[in-house]
Amino acid sequence: RAAANRLIDQRRHFTETVLSGVSAGVIGLDPQGRVTLVNRAAARFLDASPEDMEGTLFGEAVPELSALISRAMSEPVARAGGEVTIHRGGKPRALSVQVSGERGTGGEGFVVTFDDITDLVSAQRTAAWADVARRIAHEIKNPLTPIQLSAERLQRKYSGEVISDPEVFQQCTD
Repeated sequence: RAAANRLIDQRRHFTETVLSGVSAGVIGLDPQGRVTLVNRAAARFLDASPEDMEGTLFGEAVPELSALISRAMSEPVARAGGEVTIHRGGKPRALSVQVSGERGTGGEGFVVTFDDITDLVSAQRTAAWADVARRIAHEIKNPLTPIQLSAERLQRKYSGEVISDPEVFQQCTD
């Protein structure tokens, strides 16, 4: 019995060590939706201490994730995922969230994992605006090319014939 307890303690310590070192946020929930575990990354993302979150219902602890967690709890496969924006410390952050139910083998409840994808979303938005700017530049450049060619043709053909005001003609066709 003592050996079994020691093994359980070793496994729990190993799991806690792994969870403390991963960059993704991890939150454990019991079957009723109470927070049972919060790793360091989750606490950092959510701007809260694990102690403040543990024991509270998920709706109070992480209201922005409530819809996804509720969906996972109501699904037969006990899974849900999506992107969620949270506002902490005055800054919005985009999170990619996965909620998975753990059933059987003595453990029941849910595991919520999430990664900060704010920089990725920002890079995608920047790339989209760059594409818009490129298309606009192309649309502006298209009509300018025939105008430029026409002005050059006018210069070649009529620059010697315009005697009344050659400087204005040159300026206009340039």
